[in-house]
Order: sequence, then structure tokens, then C-alpha cells
Amino acid sequence: MTTRPTIVPPAQPLPRVHTLRFRPRYNECDPMGVVHHAAYVPWLEIGRTDLLRAGGMTYAHLEALGVLLAIISVHVKYKRPARYDDLLELTTTVVGGSRVKIEHAYELRLVEPAITPHNHPDPTLLPGEMPLLVTASTTLACIDRAGRPQALPEWLVVPG
Repeated sequence: MTTRPTIVPPAQPLPRVHTLRFRPRYNECDPMGVVHHAAYVPWLEIGRTDLLRAGGMTYAHLEALGVLLAIISVHVKYKRPARYDDLLELTTTVVGGSRVKIEHAYELRLVEPAITPHNHPDPTLLPGEMPLLVTASTTLACIDRAGRPQALPEWLVVPG
């Protein structure tokens, strides 16, 4: 039986919510400038890794110590399209979990539409309104290198 090295918790508590802004890249869009549905799942990963990094920890560090987080569930609901070069805001929230799982919720909002030939102002939006484009959720399970479930480090467990 191998034992996992002691994982020193980060100096600060991990945040429960993290927000980041970005713009869709050209290669994430179809010829009409609409973001392809497959682009959203990698953005969720960016949200999770940035949330962890904001707390002073990285996935790379966890994995080096034998803590692997595998996605066991992804759910994405598309409400409105994002377009090439829109300014978007992704909020990632830790919403639950257990001794071996972490659950996240996501909201992707339009902060500022890009000025492109495909962009047409939406007359139903109020000035400054940030419409909700996508909601999503993920569940990650903590596994060892053999793929067997293992307990999360204590400081990573979400209180129930």
C-alpha cells in the first residue's frame, strides 16, 4: 500500500467563488462568428483551475502529490449564443461535495458585445445589463493514479 505525501494546505482558504473575464478566440467559433458548443467545457476547466489558483494552489501541484480530480459529470445549458471577441464573464462557484467529490456551478454572462458584422444590438437589453448566456455544473471525483476513489485532502473538502 502506498501512502500519499502530506499535502500542505494553502496559506489562505480556498475561495468558494471566482470570476474571470475573457474573449472567445476565432478558432472557437463557426464561420458566422458564433461560439461552437464544444468551446464551453474547456472554459469551465479554466474557471476551476483559476479558482484553485486564487487560493494559492494549482492542479499541477495537486497531481504531483497524487491528488487527481476526474470529471464524472458535466451539464451545460445554452441560453444565448456567445460570439467571437465578445467580452465574457465566467463565475465559478463551489456548491457542494463530499469526502471524495467537489461540485461546481457556473454562470457565463455577456459583459460587452464585440463590434463585428455579425453583432446586432439586442433591443430587449437594458444598458449595462449582463445577459446570462450559459449555466453549467460539474462534479469532480478525487482518484488515485490507478483510478480508484480516494479522500480529498481535508482542506479541500466542502463543508456539508
